[in-house]
Amino acid sequence: MTEPDASRTVYDGQQFGVVVEQWGERQREIVEHSGATAVVAIDADGFVVLVRQTREPARKQLLELPAGTLEPGEKPLEAAKRELDEEVGLHGGEWRELATFYSSPGFCRERVHVFLAENVEDGEPSPEEGEELEIVRWRVDEIDERLSELEDAKTIAGLLLYLRRKQT
Repeated sequence: MTEPDASRTVYDGQQFGVVVEQWGERQREIVEHSGATAVVAIDADGFVVLVRQTREPARKQLLELPAGTLEPGEKPLEAAKRELDEEVGLHGGEWRELATFYSSPGFCRERVHVFLAENVEDGEPSPEEGEELEIVRWRVDEIDERLSELEDAKTIAGLLLYLRRKQT
């Protein structure tokens, strides 16, 4: 794909920036984001570990995979391991990347890296200050029938990728 004819930053915040790009006669507002990770974490007892947390833009609490934003210069696997340990206290296990995708490519350049971590070990969560998380565990054999309880796209995608991988 070609590059835009022109680009200018109109907002540069802590979590994201916004650029306006000119493509011939079309103008696009694009959210710039450093990227994120999400982890399908399966413990040795056969449970997937999720977190329930308040999401102000959604105006409600959502049930999600442990996830977070990439820090500057951080590799996706490092960020995934850091987030899993911080949010739910899990570490170790066997890791593999399930997929990388754009979260909402109509207006945002954020790419989400979804990892599978199996046989993770328990530890103590250490959430960021002000981050209130409830840890929720689902039996792996319940995932398929409980997908309708989810509203978060990266969580739905991650769990479906896990189920597809498990079936093969």
